[in-house]
Amino acid sequence: MLILAIDLGKAKSMACWYQTTDATHEFRTVPTRPGDFHTLLGDRPVDRVVVEICDAAGWVVDLCRTLGIAVQVANTNQEAWRWKNVKNKCDRGDGLKLARLSAMDQLSLVHVPEKPVREWRSLILYRHKLIDRRTSVRNAIHSILVAQGRAIPGRRSVWSDDTMSQLAELAKPLGECTATEDLWRGHLKMELEHLDELCRRVVELDRKLDALGEADARVRRLRTIPGVGPRLSELVVAMIDDPNRFASARQVSAYAGLVPRRYQSGEMDRSGRISKAGCGKLRKLLTEIAWGMLRHNPHGRGVFDRISKGQKTRRKQAAVARWAARCCAGAGPCCVTAASGACRRLSGAAQRRVAAEVH
Repeated sequence: MLILAIDLGKAKSMACWYQTTDATHEFRTVPTRPGDFHTLLGDRPVDRVVVEICDAAGWVVDLCRTLGIAVQVANTNQEAWRWKNVKNKCDRGDGLKLARLSAMDQLSLVHVPEKPVREWRSLILYRHKLIDRRTSVRNAIHSILVAQGRAIPGRRSVWSDDTMSQLAELAKPLGECTATEDLWRGHLKMELEHLDELCRRVVELDRKLDALGEADARVRRLRTIPGVGPRLSELVVAMIDDPNRFASARQVSAYAGLVPRRYQSGEMDRSGRISKAGCGKLRKLLTEIAWGMLRHNPHGRGVFDRISKGQKTRRKQAAVARWAARCCAGAGPCCVTAASGACRRLSGAAQRRVAAEVH
């Protein structure tokens, strides 16, 4: 078997042809551009292309799929990619190491969805970034007002139209702040303009994402779960993509990083905190929704009470988040039916039937 391992870089990449029969290898430097990679793949027939997961891995996978070449995308969050104690690290060594691990089937592979799903994922995650920026700007406005002894009282009504009108009266363009004591008003003006722009962008993104979600039957079905809204449903569908790649509900929970870590040595075998692997935004939303399910989903409340056994602890909430992930994936003990629009216990055969309908 002839393996082509490519150590991807921003401007240039290192290609390594590796022959598994006699372990011979050959290197070549190539610009990281689709046209040059098309020429590289057509230079000689290869049985497999191996790359590491990165920003450029998407179009490389698309190119290989178009040419009908088998491709593997390696997960770089494994111990094999820990370079802390490596004395000599170079692009050639990385490419050769990638090829050898692929030849021995020792790579932990990453699922790369099709381009439309990747673009959908990117838009969803970009909205979360805008929300984080909006929160930072709001905190900055709070800081300015607190420093001037004008802290805004209240919580939910803090950013109402009346409050924003009061803040606009306090603000002043920076060029009109002639006195040094009024510079904070110019600072406030700029922060309010930044906040207004971010709010408009978020509304624009919500409108587009809502339209995409309404066009997807899987998103509509997930929204029938009590406590699950459009943002979580679209993120679950976009991140899971193909549910058939998961053999069990435990794998779905592990994909979201909600399973406990395991420490085993000799007679010691204990579980630690959650692994926090996979998409952090998905894990965060599942945890938030799990808290919401305590109030709006009686079955979710029952799961929490059964696990916590009356103890007031936040650590048990991760178990409810795991249960929510299994429900959304249609692989857990609780699936959603269109007839009731609520969670109900199903038999194993019914679970598989409903999961097939959902996906």
